[in-house]
Amino acid sequence: MGELDRKALLEGLVEASQEAGRAILAIYSSDFAVSVKSDTSPVTEADTAAEAILLRALAKLAPGVVVVAEEECAAGRIPDVAEAFFLVDPLDGTKEFVLRRGDFTVNVALVEHGRPTLGVVYAPARGAMYAADVAAGVAWASEVGPQGEGARRPIRVRQPGERLVVVASKSHSTPGTDAYLADFQVETRVSVGSSLKFCLVAAGEADLYPRPSPTCEWDTAAGHAVLSAAGGAVFGPDGAPLTYGKPNFFNPGFVACGPFDPKPIGPFID
Repeated sequence: MGELDRKALLEGLVEASQEAGRAILAIYSSDFAVSVKSDTSPVTEADTAAEAILLRALAKLAPGVVVVAEEECAAGRIPDVAEAFFLVDPLDGTKEFVLRRGDFTVNVALVEHGRPTLGVVYAPARGAMYAADVAAGVAWASEVGPQGEGARRPIRVRQPGERLVVVASKSHSTPGTDAYLADFQVETRVSVGSSLKFCLVAAGEADLYPRPSPTCEWDTAAGHAVLSAAGGAVFGPDGAPLTYGKPNFFNPGFVACGPFDPKPIGPFID
């Protein structure tokens, strides 16, 4: 993809994520039903409505590029991936959505050669948009309100001090997280849902996000792209960069951070 194509694609992803966010918020304000998938995770009509919007948009924006989407995979429709493919989580943080907490996001990422290179994370209840092109080294955030999107501001990771601000999951905090952090000087520990944790590190509001419990690749790819473009990194259990297109699109654990080298999280995986 050339530079102009990438810019147009990123703008298209931003627009599609806002459309999906509007559909999510319409259901969020209603008396929606909750079902349980085979892995015991919750799913609502907001998940499926948002995914349908994103799949239609991607078919127009990048025809022929494979899309791996959470609810499609849950239904058994798992495509073979090539060197470039999209990862879509239409509603990351469904538990937060069901509990009517605002920390849920729309996630869309382009993966090329195993690395996320474009990403959009949109938190519709917060009106917070994050987007990035890793190849161009561009990462930005904006606010989205009833009148549309506001000014875009560049974001960048910060240099950590002696004491770190750590972000962790609201719904998936584990003993492994505590064990991993035992050797760090932690000033503040912030509990946030969904892929917003990546974005807080990318925006220089936090330093470290450890996750010693499993996730799927569609949970992490968009936030990973935003963080990478902002100068941060995400490492797998062995301390090597986290890659994508793994069997079953499975992440056993990872650590995301700003500009420093954290210890591997592998020994702390729950």
